Amino acid sequence: MAINQIITDISVTYSVALVTVDNLPKKLSLIADIFKTIAAQEVNVDMISVSPPYRDTVNISFSIPSDDLVKAISALNQHKKDVPALNIEVDADNTKLSVYGEGMKNSHGVAARLFTILAAEDIEVKLVTTSEVDISYLVYEKDIDKAIEAIRREFQVK
Repeated sequence: MAINQIITDISVTYSVALVTVDNLPKKLSLIADIFKTIAAQEVNVDMISVSPPYRDTVNISFSIPSDDLVKAISALNQHKKDVPALNIEVDADNTKLSVYGEGMKNSHGVAARLFTILAAEDIEVKLVTTSEVDISYLVYEKDIDKAIEAIRREFQVK
């Protein structure tokens, strides 16, 4: 592995469900309660994205193992009595693709390159989370091999 290598590792998690909760009142305590209810069902939440507030509501998207979908939906439905407009959407046919590299800390344009690669391969990205050294994408399972190959080619990852 070269010292200047930007991306040094690619990992994949199969059978991931994307859950989106729409029309949540902009109350952090409610969001906390939702995640507590899901945790009480022993469901492991991974990627989380909260939209900016719009008219005092937010949307939350998060990923969970597909096997835990029924437990998560059951937990979320408990909140419908307090928030009747709550809308729950589910997409269970996903895979999480994570790219890692210490070189990302000091390299500009990594996300741009990754999005460009995925767009060129016509791969739909459903959710993204980042850190200084990691970018994770939720994509259709059917696209995972194509995505990995394109990233390996672009960043010369073995």
